Amino acid sequence: MLLEFRAKNYKSFKDELVFSMIPAPKQKGLDYSILSEKIRKKEYKGLSSAVVYGANASGKTNIIGAMDTFKRIVLRGNIHNAENSSPNMAAYKLELIPNNSDECEEPVSFFIKFIEEGHIFEYSFSIYIGKFLDLSCKRKVIKECLKINDVISFDREDSVLKVTPSQDYMDKFGENTKDIIDNIVKKNLNDEELFLTNGFKNIFDSKVANIIINWLNAEFNVIYRADNMQFIPPKTAKIEEISFINDIINEGAKLFGINSNGLVYVSDDNGKTSLGSSFMNNKGKEAIIPAEIYESYGTIRFANMFPLVTLVLVTGGVLVVDEFDASIHPMVLMNIINIFHNDELNKKHAQLIFNTHNPIFLNSNLFRRDEIKFVERDDDSHCSILYSLSDFGTAGRGGVRKNEDYMKNYFVDRYGAIRDIDFTPIMERLWEERKEV
Repeated sequence: MLLEFRAKNYKSFKDELVFSMIPAPKQKGLDYSILSEKIRKKEYKGLSSAVVYGANASGKTNIIGAMDTFKRIVLRGNIHNAENSSPNMAAYKLELIPNNSDECEEPVSFFIKFIEEGHIFEYSFSIYIGKFLDLSCKRKVIKECLKINDVISFDREDSVLKVTPSQDYMDKFGENTKDIIDNIVKKNLNDEELFLTNGFKNIFDSKVANIIINWLNAEFNVIYRADNMQFIPPKTAKIEEISFINDIINEGAKLFGINSNGLVYVSDDNGKTSLGSSFMNNKGKEAIIPAEIYESYGTIRFANMFPLVTLVLVTGGVLVVDEFDASIHPMVLMNIINIFHNDELNKKHAQLIFNTHNPIFLNSNLFRRDEIKFVERDDDSHCSILYSLSDFGTAGRGGVRKNEDYMKNYFVDRYGAIRDIDFTPIMERLWEERKEV
């Protein structure tokens, strides 16, 4: 369960971005949106969903990009550039990360707090990668820290690293533990590598490191752009697993709307799996044709999205999607959101986070105030800020109460994060210029 994510000096978020999935205090109603887990007799709560609004170019996608970049840096274990065709190029070409208005070289920082396997993990790092588009900078991890259940496992600052070894490690080396650790640290601390995925994983506590890495890899599903959302069964998937996936897709697709008899994942001779559409010809023989030829774009998007939704619900993961509602009818999304809010169906505490322009989700019967978030970008500094509807409070002229019409108030600019756009002057000028020609 994700509790909090932070980033600083990531693109338009020059100041610290704090994306919290912890319920805001004094918020009442829609308690089914609250997830709860007990760890060592203490109860921790998290939100089951969050929706993010903001004008075009406000920085909504940068939030998801920051999550994706953080995840990919940790998984590869270093701050080198890497080759990849992902649309989020900042995750692989790190010189694209720093805010382009920085006059001096500011570090980039990330932080995440989540619950997994009965423990609370807090992991953070700060990296020095120079200014925007600086390819000559000698990169360096300047800070890195891991806490488990509020106890520091290791704390790194520049070339100084303090490690709290596990009890098993201390039992193994006894009174020589400190000297051994100091010697190991000197040999395994690299300026451009994360200690978590290198020295800590390989020497000190591979079990803990693997819990974090596996959660990021399998449970923290970040889709940087909606059209990049695609479910592809692994090559190791068995026939019965593929059959089950096809059944799930078709059950959902028949409710959603489909042109053919069904949707199926098929593999070619090279083992490449793609989405096909079953089609019955006049003679009653079945043929499989590429889905993009026969189905609507919305149906294909649904077929790629729905298995991911079900997978996240079954495993208790986090699904973060940029423009989740692209080409999908709002009623379909409403139903999916309600499933995440349903305690009987969301048994593993799965979470859904997405950004959108569709105001239909600004509904007090659908989302709590702390689940509705806004991004606004300053026209002068070009820097973004994130805030929640719950930040307005409930008292006074600026207060927001749970029975208000959120959609109406958003369009009259009560909450910000919206632009008053009028293209009329541009068109008037166009016609004036055409008269002169």
